[in-house]
Amino acid sequence: MNAWPELDPARDHGTLTVLHLAAQMLGKMRVAHAPWSNHGWHVALQPRSNGLETLPTAAGDGRTFTLVLDLCRHAIVLWVSDEARDELPLNAGSIAALHSRLVAMLDRHGLPSTFSGVPNEIENAVPFAIDRAARDYDRDSADRLRRAIAAMLPAFERFRAGFLGKASPVHFWWGSFDLAVTRFSGRKAPDHPGGVPGLPDRVTREAYSHEVSSAGFWAGGAVAAEPFFYSYAYPEPAGFRTAAIAHGRFDEVFGEFILPYSEVREAADPEAMLSDFLQATYDAAADLAKWNRAALEREPIAP
Repeated sequence: MNAWPELDPARDHGTLTVLHLAAQMLGKMRVAHAPWSNHGWHVALQPRSNGLETLPTAAGDGRTFTLVLDLCRHAIVLWVSDEARDELPLNAGSIAALHSRLVAMLDRHGLPSTFSGVPNEIENAVPFAIDRAARDYDRDSADRLRRAIAAMLPAFERFRAGFLGKASPVHFWWGSFDLAVTRFSGRKAPDHPGGVPGLPDRVTREAYSHEVSSAGFWAGGAVAAEPFFYSYAYPEPAGFRTAAIAHGRFDEVFGEFILPYSEVREAADPEAMLSDFLQATYDAAADLAKWNRAALEREPIAP
């Protein structure tokens, strides 16, 4: 079996839409009930062997809880520090049903259950509570996404390990539905123009308050699109778009370098191709923006 499973938007889109909107509900719980940390890193989901998980959230009564988008059990699984456990299947039939059952599960355990009811970063988003469109959930499609993330994680983790400067964890953004890791130069950046659908400009500007080189994997989610790896810089240095990169190309629509997941999957050494893409696009961003690379980088080995 190929460790890098095929991802097909025509087959997987319905399931990825359910997962995208379910992930948004989990992430929004952190927005509503956790202190804000720099760049919103506290709200990102964490990759796990069984799927994606929130960081622990305080319940306000001495307990903490986590929510897991469990792609092995195909459920949203609740874990509470008092040893309580509960879950609800992801094949609820509609987003409205999934939303109401999530709130009911949290209420059943006396946990915080309020969060913003409108999806972020999705054009013409329908509030969760009234999204009654029929939603099919396919376990095989969900499992393919889980296995794809597991296959790419080692390359992202090694890339993250090669940086001494400020850098994000390798984490999953539920708004855009992408795995990401971000490196910072340490220098302030000009205010981001904002304009992301359903995302306050103040959030975007805080996220991009300093110069970054960011890379990740976009699964599409609620957008029926071919999944791809990406890399971009903010602010974008002159010459970045025309930099010579061994794999992938610069996409003028997205404003970033992209490398289709299908090309990586079909390569003789997928992990090596992905690693080359991550490093080459970062090299271009850091060199053109004149980052102090000697002070920011290291060989990714234990001290």
